[in-house]
Amino acid sequence: MDIDTHDCLLIIDFGSQVTQLIARRLREQNVYCEIHPYQNVTDAMLADLNPKAVILSGGPDSVTRAGSPRAPNSLWRMGIPVLGICYGQQTMMQQLGGLVEGGKISGGGGTAEFGRAKVTPAGTLDLLDGWFDAGPEQVWMSHGDHVSKIAPGFEVYGTSPNAPYAVIADTSRNYYGVQFHPEVHHTPRGAKLYENFVRLAGFKGGWTMDAYRDIAIAKIREQVGDKQVICGLSGGVDSSVTAALLHEAIGDQLTCVFVDHGLLRLNEADDVMTMFRDNMNLKVIYADEKELFLGALEGQSDPETKRKIIGGLFIDVFQKYANKIEGAEFLAQGTLYPDVIESVSFSGGPSVTIKSHHNVGGLPEKMGLKLVEPLRELFKDEVRALGRELGLPASFIGRHPFPGPGLAIRCPGEITREKLDILRQADAVYIDQIRKHGLYHDIWQAFVAILPVRTVGVMGDGRTYDFACALRAVTSVDGMTADYYPFSHNFLGETATRIINEVAGINRVTYDITSKPPGTIEWE
Repeated sequence: MDIDTHDCLLIIDFGSQVTQLIARRLREQNVYCEIHPYQNVTDAMLADLNPKAVILSGGPDSVTRAGSPRAPNSLWRMGIPVLGICYGQQTMMQQLGGLVEGGKISGGGGTAEFGRAKVTPAGTLDLLDGWFDAGPEQVWMSHGDHVSKIAPGFEVYGTSPNAPYAVIADTSRNYYGVQFHPEVHHTPRGAKLYENFVRLAGFKGGWTMDAYRDIAIAKIREQVGDKQVICGLSGGVDSSVTAALLHEAIGDQLTCVFVDHGLLRLNEADDVMTMFRDNMNLKVIYADEKELFLGALEGQSDPETKRKIIGGLFIDVFQKYANKIEGAEFLAQGTLYPDVIESVSFSGGPSVTIKSHHNVGGLPEKMGLKLVEPLRELFKDEVRALGRELGLPASFIGRHPFPGPGLAIRCPGEITREKLDILRQADAVYIDQIRKHGLYHDIWQAFVAILPVRTVGVMGDGRTYDFACALRAVTSVDGMTADYYPFSHNFLGETATRIINEVAGINRVTYDITSKPPGTIEWE
């Protein structure tokens, strides 16, 4: 499949934190789409991309502010379907002759609306086909400003208590606008609107992960040319799929480096090397750097400091091994979208940094390597599907996520070799329990965190003063939100007994029932 001839739906990103969820809804319909920040979407870019339809995302700005983002004026002369979401609806109105009134947040007197709302039909519209079958629909509103006058040619097809123009359309031009966010889970049947929109736009739904593989391979070959690529291989799903994809694209131009930083799970190094070097015939360098990493982490307890030390050392290690590979000009990483959105805004906007991540933010100039991130716009479930297309075994595709900083962020407080050894053993028992009970594939991610406290216990006739640990298991779709897994009390009791009996150094086990948000999945 040639990406240049494949029908494309362009998403113009105005800075919403959930823009990528729009892409997910479209991918569920097997529609190829590209996200581009508004500042990059020029008249020339639009003409070159020639999208079959356009969606305007939400965003944090106010349309009433001078200089706020707009869609290119040439968009309205292209004669293609356009769907505006929240801010996207508002800029559509502002640009086509309607009016937007500022809410209290932007200094106006209008009514803001945040959270759940009910939209009631106000007319028949193909975009809403089948949506109101059960009556008014729940949606998720998140707007300070609101449309106070619709543009000429538009009519109202849905209202909510605080949004009289919740759904509007100019059917003669195939322009549609909704004030709410159909892409989020809080709009339970929002995917139906995207399904209707892509049908109205004439998409045939022929884009699949197999097609994405072809696109990604073509892009890798175009970017890399005949140069050598070094890939950081951890054995997790992300880096495994990245390595397999690169190997298919460029073969022996790829050299993987597996860094053993001393923060791996039990038997991790042996499993990874056997899988990729012996079974898949990839060129893999085993970099034993345990002493380097653990020495640098000694005495450190602040989580951001630990992350930055590990990230910095990874860069140094890659530089060290890249220098040994003649012609190496690129570094490949398995960065996914959740990594990106939690570290820096996808569109370069003012998102709050939640945590630093050594896979995000580019590479220092001193490395002299360019970055290859073929999975940067994918969610974890999509990466798994891509891995299956690439022929990776189910044992690796189905693995729970494992963070780049490894056990360092599952060991709050100071890291010691003793605590790491205890943690590895406890984690192995916990995962074994989950597998024995047939729960592994029902859970998004499960692990043990060793706590920076010791507690008094009694074992036999003696007093103990050992570490406490916390079990963590969550369910999730894409890692951006998560809830704890509802283990039975019997399972938790049996697991706690096994850990205490089999792992020297732990005498107390707890279970973490915090959701994300407000917590994160990892402890640090």
